[in-house]
Amino acid sequence: MPNQIPEETIEEVRKANDIVDVIGEYVQLKKQGRNYFGLCPFHGEKTPSFSVTQEKQIFHCFGCGKGGNVVTFLMEMEKFSFFEAMEHLAEKSGISLPETSKNERSSLSEENQSVLSAYEWLTKLYHHLLRFTKDGKEGYNYFKQRGISEETADLFQLGFAPNDNDFTAEFLKKKGFHQQILAKAGLILLQEDNKVTDRFSGRVMFPIRNHLGKTIAFGGRTISNGEPKYLNSSESELFQKGKLLYNFDLAKKHIRKESEAVLFEGYMDVISAYQAGVKNAIATLGTSLTTNQAKLLKRYVDTVIICYDGDDAGVEATYKASSILKETGCRVKIARLKDGMDPDDYINEYGETSFQNDVIKASETYISFYMRYIKRSFNLSLEDDRFKYIDSILKELAMIDSSIEREYYLKEISNEFNVSIETLKQEMPTYRKEVGQNKDKREENRYTNRAKNNYQTKKLLPAFQNAEKQLIAYMLKDAAITDKVQEEIGAAFNMDAHKIIAIHLYAYYEEGHSSDVSYFIEKITDQDIKNLVIEIAMIHTDENISDKEIKDYIRIIRAENNDVASIKALKQEQRLAEQQQDPIRAAQIAMQIIEIQKQLNNSH
Repeated sequence: MPNQIPEETIEEVRKANDIVDVIGEYVQLKKQGRNYFGLCPFHGEKTPSFSVTQEKQIFHCFGCGKGGNVVTFLMEMEKFSFFEAMEHLAEKSGISLPETSKNERSSLSEENQSVLSAYEWLTKLYHHLLRFTKDGKEGYNYFKQRGISEETADLFQLGFAPNDNDFTAEFLKKKGFHQQILAKAGLILLQEDNKVTDRFSGRVMFPIRNHLGKTIAFGGRTISNGEPKYLNSSESELFQKGKLLYNFDLAKKHIRKESEAVLFEGYMDVISAYQAGVKNAIATLGTSLTTNQAKLLKRYVDTVIICYDGDDAGVEATYKASSILKETGCRVKIARLKDGMDPDDYINEYGETSFQNDVIKASETYISFYMRYIKRSFNLSLEDDRFKYIDSILKELAMIDSSIEREYYLKEISNEFNVSIETLKQEMPTYRKEVGQNKDKREENRYTNRAKNNYQTKKLLPAFQNAEKQLIAYMLKDAAITDKVQEEIGAAFNMDAHKIIAIHLYAYYEEGHSSDVSYFIEKITDQDIKNLVIEIAMIHTDENISDKEIKDYIRIIRAENNDVASIKALKQEQRLAEQQQDPIRAAQIAMQIIEIQKQLNNSH
């Protein structure tokens, strides 16, 4: 096969990229025993059922059944081709791959490849104009006045689109790009008379990158009095603003390190915060926070600090974002800004240290924010409104599991409204019941029960099926056991899928490979069989298994084989007796069949 990557290179790349590190860039993994667990990135769940084993270099989700190694994870997660996954991993580990054509190795359409290339060229062009030319001086001065350093401008590749409607179109035309494709991607505007103009002329440019660091869109801000103030690239297959977060590619490693993400409203807030040392900063893309964005954050981190503008609109947006994040399972904290300021203004006025210590680190809990937020809806000089306010707060407190945390806020209400804390505590069980506190627990039980049911289903399998799975689990980790099984029963497993795995294993070890599940599954093309191998590989096995235990598994498998063969032969005899009109003989055979089946059932 032309341009195929040599097997030894595939092995080198795979071994150079630890699966825990790679998956850890997409999922918040926590170690439990020998394995790591997190929320599955392939299906929605609130209780982690996604497991990664470092020892075997494989992953498996007990919820949706997906599994594989570091390469298949990237192929599934990023929709990469095999070559793209290998290329990504090779680049991370400094390994060179053989040359191949872009089209052969890319999972993207030619059109999308062209659009990505155009964005890459324009990112460099706009940034160069801003930093090193007279045409970009206007943009350079804007960022300088906003306190943005040259180093920060370089890091974020900030740019300027000149006040020349033909400039971008002519530049891209000279590079060989088709105008229709560029117009469709929203990079240029195609007028009714087929005249082409620049979408972003006269604006400072913010490249919008995906999580892999590739520019897939622009945000352009006017620095005159033009409208709209901010203008994004139009949405496309590559750019869906409700699924992306600004600066996520740079921030994700800091998010993991800090175990917190700081959510802002705008590009400049993120850039100023990053420059001020808050490097776990991300923002939505000109719209309210979406459920998709919240789920993305939850995969990486438990706690999100919301740092929106301090004005009324910012407070309303904070409440909406908080609700979505809480619904997704995130712990929410709120950073408070003085006098209706925005983060960028605060940093410029009070400095980086104050922003870090007095705003971000001093973030209040969601309940403290909610008490302030909801208070605006009531006239607390009125008795009826006071009761309604207390009622609203108690309902919110009822959602908190921690009795210590609940009591802390109950004391605040008690002190503010002169109501005894004992009375408030007495009311709490009623409120907890009313607001459906058990809703989340029911959901947890749903996942837990599913896991229990899966476990019970495995335990309730016939003895021969459990024996076959357990035996294959040992075969996957020991070539000597595989040789013994091949001698004793060959491919005479009772389950067809187990026969297929055994045959693959015999061939794998005969080729001289060592036991390595992560590599073994590369040899299997059938996805269902591959998933079953992963599932079996996750079964617990003892470090030292005796020959007697292996023989016991083989005996159970053989017994099933023999009994099934006996029943099959007896059924043929029964049919013959019925054809010969010998009902007594047919009945005797039926009794023999029932007896064997009874013994089979008892052994299961």
